[in-house]
Amino acid sequence: MALYQISNEQIAIQVDSMGAELKSLKKKDTGTEYMWEGDPAYWKRTSPVLFPIVGSLRDGSFLLDGKRYPMGQHGFARDMEFELVKETPEEIWFRLESNAQTLEKYPYAFVLELGYELRDNTVVVKWKVSNPAQQELHFSIGGHPAFRCPLTKGELQEDYRIWFDAKGEVTAGVIENGLMTAGQAVYPLEDGCLRVTEHLFDHDALVIENHQAQKVALVKPDGTHYLAVSFDAPLFGVWSPPGKKAPFVCIEPWYGRCDAHDFAGTWQQRKWGQCLQPGQSFDASYQVSV
Repeated sequence: MALYQISNEQIAIQVDSMGAELKSLKKKDTGTEYMWEGDPAYWKRTSPVLFPIVGSLRDGSFLLDGKRYPMGQHGFARDMEFELVKETPEEIWFRLESNAQTLEKYPYAFVLELGYELRDNTVVVKWKVSNPAQQELHFSIGGHPAFRCPLTKGELQEDYRIWFDAKGEVTAGVIENGLMTAGQAVYPLEDGCLRVTEHLFDHDALVIENHQAQKVALVKPDGTHYLAVSFDAPLFGVWSPPGKKAPFVCIEPWYGRCDAHDFAGTWQQRKWGQCLQPGQSFDASYQVSV
């Protein structure tokens, strides 16, 4: 386990080889830290990668070729050591490959690469999943970055807002016990914004599907957008731990999500799942700007 740092003239980041997890994002002129510190009293992580699942499986397992495989929430990559494969002053890449340990619980050969590139005031988070085998590779992948909210000590989180590049409202799925229900919640937006209220996350993450927005920002009490996440993912989550008044908000681009409460299908039939043919690769990214 090692901590790596790269920087440009505007920002500096730190990445832990354990999980290839982004641990710090600072503006150099002010020293302002934007990432959540990972205090286990609220949530011990900062920005884990979600692979090979996003969210939870019904009954904690998936069905593949007539056999059930148990797997915990968000998969295993976040808790594995990645290998450093490239480092330049403004870009860094890590790799995780399947091994005997992963094949026991997830019987697919894979190569997962995570990269971070600095462009002015933006860090581009890059994913590449490759299929080295002679069978299809089915997986999901997602980000889970947690950002400080409030940003300034002494301010109240309920005075902050979340801005969406959406028209009028967003519709979110409702989660109960880690699984999607048939219900939906409609959130009207005021000037594109949703206020961070004490009960906003009472039902866990807001799961916003079908490309309803491709950019989400956190907004200070004075109306300033202090951080924005941009992505092409078909769905995303917005989350903070229910009932904890945790001083952070996660904005999570996803290619996959948790099972529905009544899901009875196979691994290949999971909603928003990805599939690679032999020799193919999947490339995606999202951007965090401060």
